[in-house]
Amino acid sequence: MKIQTCLWAAALCGWAAVALPGQAGQPQAIKTPSGADMVLIPAGAFVMGSDAGAEDARPAHKITVSSFYMDRHEVTQESYEELMGVNPSKFEGDLRPVEQVRWTQAVKYCNARSRKEGLAPCYNETTWQCDFSAAGYRLPTEAEWEYACRAGATTAYAFGDDAQGLGAHAWFKGNASRTTHPVGGKRSNAWGLVDMHGNVAEWCHDFYAADYYRTGPAQDPRGPATGQKRVVRGGSWAGTAEKCTAWFRAADAQSLPDVCLGYDIYGFRCVRSAAGK
Repeated sequence: MKIQTCLWAAALCGWAAVALPGQAGQPQAIKTPSGADMVLIPAGAFVMGSDAGAEDARPAHKITVSSFYMDRHEVTQESYEELMGVNPSKFEGDLRPVEQVRWTQAVKYCNARSRKEGLAPCYNETTWQCDFSAAGYRLPTEAEWEYACRAGATTAYAFGDDAQGLGAHAWFKGNASRTTHPVGGKRSNAWGLVDMHGNVAEWCHDFYAADYYRTGPAQDPRGPATGQKRVVRGGSWAGTAEKCTAWFRAADAQSLPDVCLGYDIYGFRCVRSAAGK
């Protein structure tokens, strides 16, 4: 679907195109009825993973992704508390990303945001299965996340291969001073997305499997059908430069009883299918 067509359809649904600062020609942002800024990510193909990366990031392989909307920045504490009535974050601040969030809590937020806008929720909160045909919000697949992070780049980072440039684009171990920071404080990628390489790591929809790149489909992969852990993508305030690369993979249990086991580095952002009605 062409971007112009999607923007026209969005306007009919009460969404409005808004100006985005950044590079000429980048996809426009969409303001949702609930006030979130999303970016229309165009359909396309890219090389996912890296043969220079860890074993679970190999082999580099070509993937085709359908178009979708993605939050321009990580879900903030203000937005999370407005919908969920609580703020679980360790590093408090309305415009900082929400953290100490389990995968299951992120999914419940997606459903709550869907219901607020009158959209069919994607997730069954008993089985945790996702209906990808539903019009509501969900977590990005691992392929969608990496495709959006790269924004057309083939390098380790969206801005190139040199980790010396990371400080201008991300909050990570080298500059974050052991805390999160308000979203959007660093440079965006070519598609206008911010904090993809740092601030908090982000939950994805997929179950994790170390060998999935060798067996998954080439069109819109959604991860294994079952698993023990869910994928986490992107760097964080505690992550090294290597862990901030576009291809780095991590994973954790979707619902642990103790949020003190590392969840202060985990946040998320939402996506929605561009074909949703």
